[in-house]
This record gives sequence, C-alpha cells and structure tokens, in this order.
Amino acid sequence: MSRLRLGPIVEEKPVKLAVELPGSLFRQLGDYARAHAAENGLSEPLPVERLIAPMVERFIMSDRGFVRRRRSGSP
Repeated sequence: MSRLRLGPIVEEKPVKLAVELPGSLFRQLGDYARAHAAENGLSEPLPVERLIAPMVERFIMSDRGFVRRRRSGSP
C-alpha cells in the first residue's frame, strides 16, 4: 500500500469556518481518516473536520503556480 499524502496533524489555534460538503465526499473523508489513523499509529481516527485544513494547506503549497505568484508578491 502506498503512503498517504497527509502526514501527522500539528495542533494550531483554529479559526472557525462553516462549509457544506457533498455526502459522498464526507464519507470519503471518513474513510481517509481511518486510513490516516492506521498509518500514523493513532488509536482512533481524527474527526473529519481536523483533516480538512491540513489537506487544503498541502494542496495549496503543492500548487507551483500559486507558490511562484506568492513569492513574487502577486495576489
């Protein structure tokens, strides 16, 4: 089995945000949470809402075009 892209979750002061997700995506996130827990040796999966921010952050930081624009000072 290949490794998941999301590693251990770091604690940080949260900012509350409400989002609506399709039911199918919510179920997939639950499946991912269980796989993440197994891979990282957690006794139980993290709540789905704890996974979303690190996933979005990883996505943004892997977008080379965005990273280049940000470094150049462009919005």
